[in-house]
Amino acid sequence: MIKIGLLVQPSFQVLSLACMSVFEMANYTAEEELYEIRIVSEEGGPVRASVGATVETAPFARARFDTLIVVGIPQPAPSSPGVVSYVRKSLDRFRRVTSICTGAFILGEAGLLDGRRATTHWKYARDLARLYPNAQVEEDRIFIIDDGVWTSAGMTAGIDLALGMVEKDFGLDLAREVARKMVVYHRRAGGQSQHSALLDMDAKSDRIQSALAYAKRNLRKPLSVEDLAEAAHLSPRQFSRAFRAETGKSPAKAVEHLRLEAARVMIEQSHHPIDVVATETGFADRERMRRAFLRAFGQPPQVLRRVARMETVGGAA
Repeated sequence: MIKIGLLVQPSFQVLSLACMSVFEMANYTAEEELYEIRIVSEEGGPVRASVGATVETAPFARARFDTLIVVGIPQPAPSSPGVVSYVRKSLDRFRRVTSICTGAFILGEAGLLDGRRATTHWKYARDLARLYPNAQVEEDRIFIIDDGVWTSAGMTAGIDLALGMVEKDFGLDLAREVARKMVVYHRRAGGQSQHSALLDMDAKSDRIQSALAYAKRNLRKPLSVEDLAEAAHLSPRQFSRAFRAETGKSPAKAVEHLRLEAARVMIEQSHHPIDVVATETGFADRERMRRAFLRAFGQPPQVLRRVARMETVGGAA
């Protein structure tokens, strides 16, 4: 059984507790106790979350875990000397030390990010890099693994982090089944961007959202303005005008952004040949996709795949 400690401090973000559901569902799915979870704090007793609810905790002084998860607070602030000392020593005691959201700042205070790659909520990533210049902060990643230290982005990224742990501990099939039972729409890998093309376009009306959802499901198709207008139940002229007013982009540019997002995920997380990725995401040929990657990311697909594989090898250590 893998013992997990969830370290909270006053005003912790209650959404961070959602990661516990991943381990609970792993136990349920496997029909055995794969994980045991304990919530701990410096003094023990009730600890108040940022929303006002409280959780009961055990003191961390004598607790022994396989994995320590350090939970963040809404606004990064210095931790108590006791917490910093405990986290500093934890990497020698435990197999994994991880953080959710601004919990990365506590790892930074403890010196665990020195010489390591790390991430946190995009809003605070530059503050993390400024305060801990010996860390290599990557502000647009869901989670990062570096030599026993795992850090994640904010909010729901803690669920992705926990799913990543389940995959490392018990395999991809169990992680996928846990995600399915939790109704997680897409089990995001660590290297995926914190930002979503659909979210960035911020369509307001149901009709434009329906057209974008249709496009995302059918990237392999040509996706003309007429196709998207039909999905939105508008005439092509009405659709084009409404689409640009809501998203600030032309339909063609929006579709390219969706294709780029899908292609980058396939490039970084699959072993499909470049030609297959181009076909499956609607770019038609690899040269057209290469030009789009250079415009958007400044690098061709092959370079992004090589970097992703190097990161995977480094994270597996």
